[in-house]
Amino acid sequence: MMVEGSTLHGRSRFTRALERDWVSLTLLAWLGVAVYFVAQRWTGIHFLQLGDTDDNMRLMQVRAWLGGQDWYDLRQYRLNPPGGYDMHWSRIVDLPIAGLILLLRPFVGAREAEMLACGIAPLLPLAITFLGIGATVRRLVSPYAWPLAILLLLCCTATLLMYMPERIDHHGWQLAMLSLTVAGLCDPKPLRGGAIVGLAGAVSLAIGLEMLPYAAIAGAILTLRWVWDRAEAPRLTIYALTLGAGSALGYALFASYANAVLRCDALTPVWLSVMVMAGALLFALAWANPQNRWVRLALAVAAGAIIVIGFALIFPQCLGRPEQASPELQKNWLNMIREARPIYAHPFRIAFPVAVLPVVGVLGAAVATWRARGTALGLAWATVLLFVTGAALLLLWQVRAGPAAQMLAVPGAVALGWMLVPYFQSSKSALVRVFGTVAVILLIGSGLFAGLAIRLLPIDRPDKRTQIVDRASGNCPTMSALRPLDRYPAQTIFSFVDLGPRIITITHHSAVAGPYHRNGNAILDVQHAFSGTPENFRMIAKRHGATLLLVCPNMAESTIYRARAPGGFYDQLAHRKTFDWLEPLPMPKKSPLRLWQIK
Repeated sequence: MMVEGSTLHGRSRFTRALERDWVSLTLLAWLGVAVYFVAQRWTGIHFLQLGDTDDNMRLMQVRAWLGGQDWYDLRQYRLNPPGGYDMHWSRIVDLPIAGLILLLRPFVGAREAEMLACGIAPLLPLAITFLGIGATVRRLVSPYAWPLAILLLLCCTATLLMYMPERIDHHGWQLAMLSLTVAGLCDPKPLRGGAIVGLAGAVSLAIGLEMLPYAAIAGAILTLRWVWDRAEAPRLTIYALTLGAGSALGYALFASYANAVLRCDALTPVWLSVMVMAGALLFALAWANPQNRWVRLALAVAAGAIIVIGFALIFPQCLGRPEQASPELQKNWLNMIREARPIYAHPFRIAFPVAVLPVVGVLGAAVATWRARGTALGLAWATVLLFVTGAALLLLWQVRAGPAAQMLAVPGAVALGWMLVPYFQSSKSALVRVFGTVAVILLIGSGLFAGLAIRLLPIDRPDKRTQIVDRASGNCPTMSALRPLDRYPAQTIFSFVDLGPRIITITHHSAVAGPYHRNGNAILDVQHAFSGTPENFRMIAKRHGATLLLVCPNMAESTIYRARAPGGFYDQLAHRKTFDWLEPLPMPKKSPLRLWQIK
């Protein structure tokens, strides 16, 4: 009996710790995960393997700021020099990277401080995400379910990539704000919950507009909650105030000089006006708070109509794509970006691992909502169900919604596991207990298992040509491939659009273009130069002051020029044709790059 009593006491102490100390235990779990990923990816950290063009541009933005560039000047002067071009981002995400560099520099030196900062910074928002999703699961499923939520987050392969060392761009921070949004939506304390949703939305919009659809969904859900139950007025009131005031503060503190005009791709006066007006209208609705539900619905519809019609009349230039790109740039570049395509336009091996967990999450949230109907949790689960379903449906618009859809699927997947595992474990049949539990684990961890199945099984394998292209696209941007360029004096290099940010990050040279819509004219110049005649290339290169030509044979971008323009300049170059105004320059023996002096 003493043994049994001590065991029960031990379990009680353990469950009390899970409930009482969940924040500190979550942060401890995050620390362990962070240390593991830093150790696992140490080689990439050491060689500054910033795999995405946006990560390279983020580091260049931080370098420029630490080097003395004005806080509100986000122009990158080493792309398309001498004028450079404006980034549509803000400096919010620059702050932790710069802070880590300044903190570490006295101890390890400038180079190592920068590398370590790029390795550590992306893991910081993961702590917020753990807490946000953990809080949601504790409120909706069980106070003891948050460890399962962390485990499932680690199975969200698309989501987790946004937090990996070297992934220093803003996606991880926006996902962290999204995790706080869903936590605020189901917060039982209306003032705290509304404030969290409003502030998280404002911070996310100040970072970038990628999460604007989620902010709109969250605002619509809170309004519908108020329409259904006028007791939700305090939640809507504080949400309206924090969204409007937070957006105004975000604009004042972080909007660049270039974003002080009526552009549509960032928190400019366009979207600031929308957020402030939306906040003011929602505040007025909550303050009036009529008794009749149909009156509340009519007022909500009228407020929505005012915002939409006003937007269309005052900012008609923003009714199309927010990038405001030319038709040619849209056709030949924007529409070709893979992550901007719907999920069904991708190969099965890419689409299936991304989509399967969001489907499970929606099903789990739907079942939990049905089970909670008529209880205090019913409205909270209904809120989460609407939000998760909206996120999953965004995959039909763009596959870049995958990381958010997977993360938001976690509460529903946890609820499904929390319901089904005890059900199977209570069976008298050992087979049902074992195989039922395994089936549930496979179901709620479907994102991870789907990815493993695709990788291990002969499903939709890339062909030999694709493997060659992937290998070239991976080898050419490496530090070891690009560093030999520094043996030549600093000058402007004419190269592929996707190589531009990496060139300016790793070498002392400048480049003509990077894959950013505000750099649209330079992007088209690069496309015209490689697709046109040799004489046309030489003229465009001279106009940009480029004196070096750098190409990566078989890189993904090169295949576009050969396919679009057989016999064009790049196609001739690929067939080893020589030109008297191009002088080959030596590179290391096994370099994947080819370099010429443009005379």
